[in-house]
Amino acid sequence: MLPFSESVLEFGASFLIARARRALKAQGQESLTQEKCRCEWVKRAAGTEYGKLHGVEAGMSLADWRERVTLSHYESLAPYIKRMMNGEVGVLWPGRCDLFAVTSGTTEKWTKYLPVTREMQAHFRRAGQDAVLYYAVRTGGGAIFRGKHLLFGTSTARLQMEGGGEHAAYVAELSGIMVSSLHPWIKNHLCLPGREVAEMPDGEERVLAIAQRCVGGDITMLAGIPGGVLRLAEAVLQESARQGRPAATLKEVWPSLECVIHGGVPVGPYASELWQRCGEGVKLHEIYLAAEGFIAAQDAEPFMGLRLMTDQGIFYEFLPLADFDLQSEESLGAKAVTIAEVKSGVDYVLLLTTSAGLCRYVLGDVVRFISTEPPRLVYVGRTELQLSMVGERVSEKELTDVLSTVCRRQGWQVVNFHVAPKFGDAEFGSKRGCHEWWLELRPGTEATPTGPVIAAQLDAELQLINPGYAARRIEGRLGEPLVRLVMPGIFEHWQRGEGRWGGQQMILRCRGDREIADALAKLTRFYDSD
Repeated sequence: MLPFSESVLEFGASFLIARARRALKAQGQESLTQEKCRCEWVKRAAGTEYGKLHGVEAGMSLADWRERVTLSHYESLAPYIKRMMNGEVGVLWPGRCDLFAVTSGTTEKWTKYLPVTREMQAHFRRAGQDAVLYYAVRTGGGAIFRGKHLLFGTSTARLQMEGGGEHAAYVAELSGIMVSSLHPWIKNHLCLPGREVAEMPDGEERVLAIAQRCVGGDITMLAGIPGGVLRLAEAVLQESARQGRPAATLKEVWPSLECVIHGGVPVGPYASELWQRCGEGVKLHEIYLAAEGFIAAQDAEPFMGLRLMTDQGIFYEFLPLADFDLQSEESLGAKAVTIAEVKSGVDYVLLLTTSAGLCRYVLGDVVRFISTEPPRLVYVGRTELQLSMVGERVSEKELTDVLSTVCRRQGWQVVNFHVAPKFGDAEFGSKRGCHEWWLELRPGTEATPTGPVIAAQLDAELQLINPGYAARRIEGRLGEPLVRLVMPGIFEHWQRGEGRWGGQQMILRCRGDREIADALAKLTRFYDSD
């Protein structure tokens, strides 16, 4: 007979899986659900200071919403958020907010603080739960709930901010907030590594403590960003060997492990190594979330995209990327479309309206729908993260996809990469610019290739998937790519120097400038001189 806590979990999981299955099958309700969400939002936000200043009225029609309510972005909301952090009431959302998610983002040079109201905590809790249920539905069973879930994110500790006056405000990173927002019973009976370890400061000591705490556990699910999961896997395998149980995969350490939930960055370059480290039979399950909200989760095979989560309290709008122009921001609101109006194969800039008070917020992500019934999409990249030296318009997703294809075909394993524009240089005998790839391969990669060998294959693959790039290459306006193979640890060195190491920090895959590339070049020269 199962212990009481396990019986409750199994019964509850069966009920929730059945409910999720019915919800996923009930197609065609997304537009109604979204309009209800918008109406509820304007009702709540109309009385806030931001709502009054920006034309939000309870009961306003969708047409009025599009015409009168302008788009927003972090820079425009930062003064309001600062006031919320100082304890003011009713600024972006009714009431007072005392918790804020801190994030360095992927393109910004400064730290962002995003309000996490009680409604947003509930949003993250429900959406995270549904993302796991999507996995159980698509795989046809609830075995994932018969063991422990190891949630490997940032520290769950909340730090009190200075200058908050008599009303204390706290900050934490998103993954820590999501874990700490779980129902206490779930945290105590289902989740690892436990409160004491989870609250440790981010760093190598915390990773080691998690490995020591969990090596002997009955773990069925592991969640984290791909790079973080690989870091933890290395620590777990080392700890298991230290305890006299050497293992080559996580599946050998945790025989019940069946799923790794990943998000934060495209899994492409990491996929082969994740499967290798996790072991045979372990499935990958993708989610798409940001500090601003939970957006989508996998409900089918990977090539079918991620299911937009339309019933989690966020109102989504989609601005065609072709119309996106910050110089004419005032007129962009009328061009945004709802879920009922999107088309497959079109690139859209994603707008969010959330119960944190964000209104028609330009997230900066570009998405593309694979299907509209049901609504499934893929992440294409960031509005700021693309290469277009001569109009080729190469996205972050395309760069990631071609590198994944080449490395999978050759059996190479990537640690990190970054792509930047390189303008004409007499050193290379050409006035043409090109794309410069900074690439770190896993130490021990068999038959390590040379830069020109990789460059030729990347060039060929990119021409196949991006007509603009192919045309510029054929016209001679863009030179063949240049690949820089760097020493192990270069990217980590740069991240540590920038304060971007550990936790949920991510490498920017491409930029339209050379800020990161030049910093990597300086580090490379430093190492070369040793």
